[in-house]
Amino acid sequence: MFEGRFPRAPGRPGRPPPPQRAGRCPADTPPPGSRSTPSSGSPSPLSASLCPPPPQSEPLSLKLSFGQMRPDLARPVAAKDPEDEGCGEQHGDPELPPRGPLLGSWHQDVNLACKSCPEEGASRAWTTFYYDLLQSCLQQAGLPETGDRSLAPRPGCPGAEVTMCILGSPSSFFSVLLEGGAQSPGNSLLCLSPSWLSKVPVAGKPGDAALLVSKAVAFYPGGLSFLEEFAPPRRVTYFLGELGPRAGRGREAAELSRDLGCPAGGSAELARLLEDRLLARQLLAQSDKVAVPATLALTYKPPQQLRGQARAQSLWRVELSDKEGQRGLVEEEVETFLRLGALGEARQVAVKPGGWRWRGSRAMSLHPRSEPEAVVRAVLALLEKLEEEESVLVEAVCPPAHVLQPDAPGKLASQPELAIRACAVVCRTQGDRPLMSQVVCSVGRPEQPLRHQVALTQSLETALAACGLSEPATVEALRGRVREAAEAAFGAVLDFEASLSPEQRGGRQAQTDVLGVDLALTPVGPGGSLSPVLLELNSCLCLEACGLLEGQWSRRGLRSQWAAAGPLVETMLRRSARHLMEGKHLLVVGAGGYSKKFVWEAARDYGLKLHLVESDPNHFASQLVQTFIHFDVTEHRRDEENARHLAELVRARGLQLDGCLSYWDDCLVLTALLCKELGLRGCPPAAMSLAKQKSQTQSHLLRCRSPRWPAPSLYAVPCCPLEGPDDVERAARVVPLPGVMKLEFGAGAVGVRLVEDASQCRAHFAKISQDLQGEADHPGIGLGWGNAMLLMEFVAGTEHDVDLVLFSGRLLGAFVSDNGPTRLPGFTETAACMPTGLAPEREAQLIQAAYQCCLGCGLLDGVFNVEMKLTAAGPRLIEINPRMGGFYLRDWIQELYGVDLLLAAAMVACGIPPALPARPRPRACLVGVMCVVSQHLQALSSTASREALQALHERGLIRLNLLEEELVPGEYEEPYCSVACAGSSPAEARQRLLGLCQGLGIDSPNYPVAHFLSHFK
Repeated sequence: MFEGRFPRAPGRPGRPPPPQRAGRCPADTPPPGSRSTPSSGSPSPLSASLCPPPPQSEPLSLKLSFGQMRPDLARPVAAKDPEDEGCGEQHGDPELPPRGPLLGSWHQDVNLACKSCPEEGASRAWTTFYYDLLQSCLQQAGLPETGDRSLAPRPGCPGAEVTMCILGSPSSFFSVLLEGGAQSPGNSLLCLSPSWLSKVPVAGKPGDAALLVSKAVAFYPGGLSFLEEFAPPRRVTYFLGELGPRAGRGREAAELSRDLGCPAGGSAELARLLEDRLLARQLLAQSDKVAVPATLALTYKPPQQLRGQARAQSLWRVELSDKEGQRGLVEEEVETFLRLGALGEARQVAVKPGGWRWRGSRAMSLHPRSEPEAVVRAVLALLEKLEEEESVLVEAVCPPAHVLQPDAPGKLASQPELAIRACAVVCRTQGDRPLMSQVVCSVGRPEQPLRHQVALTQSLETALAACGLSEPATVEALRGRVREAAEAAFGAVLDFEASLSPEQRGGRQAQTDVLGVDLALTPVGPGGSLSPVLLELNSCLCLEACGLLEGQWSRRGLRSQWAAAGPLVETMLRRSARHLMEGKHLLVVGAGGYSKKFVWEAARDYGLKLHLVESDPNHFASQLVQTFIHFDVTEHRRDEENARHLAELVRARGLQLDGCLSYWDDCLVLTALLCKELGLRGCPPAAMSLAKQKSQTQSHLLRCRSPRWPAPSLYAVPCCPLEGPDDVERAARVVPLPGVMKLEFGAGAVGVRLVEDASQCRAHFAKISQDLQGEADHPGIGLGWGNAMLLMEFVAGTEHDVDLVLFSGRLLGAFVSDNGPTRLPGFTETAACMPTGLAPEREAQLIQAAYQCCLGCGLLDGVFNVEMKLTAAGPRLIEINPRMGGFYLRDWIQELYGVDLLLAAAMVACGIPPALPARPRPRACLVGVMCVVSQHLQALSSTASREALQALHERGLIRLNLLEEELVPGEYEEPYCSVACAGSSPAEARQRLLGLCQGLGIDSPNYPVAHFLSHFK
């Protein structure tokens, strides 16, 4: 069986000496002001000798050699203590850290003292030990040791920066710290001591507490780490601790995690529930997606969560009202259980305790199934030591895997059977969905149970190869079964947590964001194929095991596709962003149309306080905001005057705003002017005006010849503005034809057309001038700015959208999607794919080009959608939309990457750098097709009706984005909806979508979906 054990340093510690009295250092501990020289070449800093102490007037500095503090501990690891196999009550965590040397050498003259809360005795020993353990982890991973920047405190920015704080063993959270440093440099902090943190009440939120960090080890890309102090302290936006019921740091972390106002990745209350073997077994046995071993549980006064529970498959519970005089009952239940057919081919049973007090203990014994007397004796021995709400479990030991013997003559055969245990890390992702990020295995003899931090970790491929199973298809099939079981287990946990009250969870912000799932890989069925059987759940032991294997890979320059902690760090960043933005007051200019309905729903979910400026007094959003200001924002020629009037209205109402923004094309320039009037963060009005007028964007960039190569001018496309018939004649002579004519301030590709000669230019200009004269002719496409047009050169190549997140000119996020061929001569979008199928070099070219074009126009702060063409010579700019991407883009990016561009734009507007992962990884691939009323009216009224599409969406078969409220045909139409399918690859998603479109009637000779999807092969 896979037994959890409280994380220890490498090596097997013996029992520690009795703890010193509070306030008194051990006899051999050097004075607090002493220093030592850097260790050089010594086998371990734990046995380094002391240098003469300097005068007491020198700055205080804690020695980092644990051997110097306790020389008796700096010795080879003692033989196994007999009590190490005892129960948790007898063998709790010691007051002092584990014994045993930490191999390696590093500098020891580092200041670990906390000015606000000095430590002595055992507390200081734990801090020193954790620092040494961190250096050992770094050194064994081939990373530089921690630098000391604590003498020059960094200023914190409470409420304006992400601060992800971890309190616990560095070895347990090593992979999280490294991944956090890579994804959010300087914001992943390790506190080696609880004294580096302080807990203060949150004003206006009774019962909530804020966590402040004054000192920590901060992590950066490349595995760099620095010891830093913060003055004023940084306010924690996410807390993750190693929680435990015993002495050491577990209790302190548990107390700090309780009732926090910031997000927490766990709590003592949740850990107590999930790491109770019986409660976890009861929870999982009720799921038909998770196989668990047959188990007999004898419970002494069961906890509330187990009372009244129905009998679950594979689990037999017996409630005991007393511990004394139960021999007859125990004998009867054990003998009956051992005869059950549910035990299958199990030859052994394990007897072990259940309850959080036993967390980390190794009080387990194995017995032959044929010897019930021995099982009864073991049960009775444990029963005497139980407390209320604890239990004794008798569990069938899963049969080992059969090793396929080699056929090659002369090759030595291995032993015929091996025990294989899988250790999976599952993370909570966007939408509270479980995702298995990594799985490792351990292999051993069947008669010796495998335990964490005892058995060596290896990849699933290596473990199966030891059994003679090396076919890639076999490995991937088993990996899929492990993933399904592990994710189903976490899904059951998430459902269970959702039923708990905030008090039961340990606070309104406490939830389990990462879970370790231990499984046995055992032969099942007539063919004896390996299948996973779930054994136990844990908080961070599996995370540590996966991180250990990743460290071995990284030393050789290898990297797995998924870091075990990758999705967890993305969740930490996402929850930090929500916390930072909760309660922020934002002024939104322009409510937009039906396609922007999600804005108001998301704002409510994030806890944003929105104040809306809108022309339509009856707009549905007027009832969904804190303040509604009715103001005509459609006359854009008066934007400067309107901005001054709006600023006066805001001041008159006493609105205390944190930011101002707009998600609607028509109001972007007015918003920039209003931000300037109110002194709020935003792009300069001149830059926004430049990006809004398409011909000016291209002309400006053509003249933008930066000294730094490549200059933005390389991406611009020649064009000419058209305001009258004479301009058309001149432009047709200057711009190479064929060309593209479009509205100067247009949106949604309305009125965009391919023209092949001068006569087509004149005809299209006359038609648009006649049909689209003002806002009333087609609301929402920019006609409030006029109906001027432009003619630009037609650029051959594939079309792509690049959505960027910029803060102070720094590129924080970029997402590239591919578009399918359009229905020429029109340019209405037909199909799309995300993530891009381009080669990494081409994708990087598009991102760099889009970024350079934004900087060239002066767009330094915000979320921008840049439409590009990729030609044989490189990227070319179509246009810049100086706002969040429209249609499906926000939804797709959030679904695939867990990044919400809406929230990112709001954070920029409030002057907060968006909390985005530096290397976002897509969860899948989405391929979608647009439906337009002119081609799909019949299907949208029958087989592909709104109700039918929504039903498919709710079943997870499609991704639906409704863009219009009604089926209204017209010559200048925009897409009615986007229908997409997901897959593990573009080809898989494309095939699913094509079949669906054929079945729903979306595909037709006049709307050949296969052609529109042809770019995504």
